[in-house]
Amino acid sequence: MTSDPLSRLPAALRDVPYAGARHPGAPPLPGRHPYDVTQGANCQLYAYAVLRHFGREVPPLRSAELWADTVATVRAEPPGPLDLVLFDAGAVPGQPAGYGAHVGVHLAPDRVLHLCREAGRPAVWSYADFAGRTRYVRFLGAKRVRDAAVSR
Repeated sequence: MTSDPLSRLPAALRDVPYAGARHPGAPPLPGRHPYDVTQGANCQLYAYAVLRHFGREVPPLRSAELWADTVATVRAEPPGPLDLVLFDAGAVPGQPAGYGAHVGVHLAPDRVLHLCREAGRPAVWSYADFAGRTRYVRFLGAKRVRDAAVSR
């Protein structure tokens, strides 16, 4: 892997603007695939589009659904390349685990590709970068797409 993991992605996945309303399950833009992120994406839609580029399909699950899912994904400990990783500020009273969690793609030890409002475009952060921010302070865990587990 090169020193810049973003360079391994096509241009359409390297320059995606953050758009909170563009999430899994949101209506696709007219004439576009539901995972088309050229007009923007939230963290999950972006992560799913990256995995799709590498041949891994994820259903349009929101963060709590992703965390609870056992059909399309399994929990991964420790996370491996292209596993989805979830971060949050802690449990939300009255909500299921994973509610509102931030989703990124684990690339390598201490390297997570993600899209957030703060960065505005795709960025690679360390786990310490997430831990240093209140809204991402807790590493909830990692999920591996089941199809990917077969080929490992």
